[in-house]
Amino acid sequence: MRFYYIFLLLSVFGLASCTESRLHEHKDWEKLFADNGITNGCFMVRDHTHDALHYYNREQCLRRFSPASTFKIFNSLVALETAIAPDDQLLIKWDSVVRERPELNKDLTMREAFKVSSLPYYQEIARRVGREYLQHYLDTVQYGNRRIGPKADEFWINDTLRISADEQVGFLKKLYFDELPFSERSQRIVRSMMLQEEKPNYKLYYKTGTMNVRDSTVYWIVGFAEKIDEVVEPEKSMNKSNIRTYPYFFAQNFIVASNDTSRNWFQTRITVLKEVLKNMEVIK
Repeated sequence: MRFYYIFLLLSVFGLASCTESRLHEHKDWEKLFADNGITNGCFMVRDHTHDALHYYNREQCLRRFSPASTFKIFNSLVALETAIAPDDQLLIKWDSVVRERPELNKDLTMREAFKVSSLPYYQEIARRVGREYLQHYLDTVQYGNRRIGPKADEFWINDTLRISADEQVGFLKKLYFDELPFSERSQRIVRSMMLQEEKPNYKLYYKTGTMNVRDSTVYWIVGFAEKIDEVVEPEKSMNKSNIRTYPYFFAQNFIVASNDTSRNWFQTRITVLKEVLKNMEVIK
């Protein structure tokens, strides 16, 4: 019975070829979340080099939520692939609607819009791409529940489209290795847009997302980290570089009451991310 349960768990996480030793539940991460005021959160990290999966709160990792602004990763890929955006410098004029965030009240390129997470920009992108192509790529990628619903420029923020942390990790792994049904160029551009932090020993790529659902708010952060090590190669080695890069793919979400202003939850998700990656010695 115990062997059957382990096999089922590995299959659900997409690691049926792994042994039990490659599946790591981190109950200690509960304290990490609690220390940051979170009682309802999950985290998943895929260590590609060791073909291992690390996770906290399995049930929530498998639960689907609206992707919110993390969908800008997918939306950018489709825009580039369909040539709606010839490149990351596609300029969309400000619609003259004054919004609370001043960085949105101006003309933006796609790279700039991704950086400041401009919803109006990406809603316009979705309208230009159109429902047919959006549905085609949702189906081809098998992104979450693949639903668009009645509004083609709101489905990722109105709880129609839903995706799990587990599925986000799988999607990001394919993006990293150019395995999605998009050109290498499109995937390379989007990866470059995701770069948020670069240090001598690591690079950190991610996109955040925030979604209000009734009286609760879901906070996302998804992406990948590259751990960079310097090694000494033997003189006759086929590897000509002493630099080695090791990728880790992650997805985190947590839920708090919408009226909870006890912390800066936008920053908290980044704090938790870095603490987990430090715990795993991915970043220093």
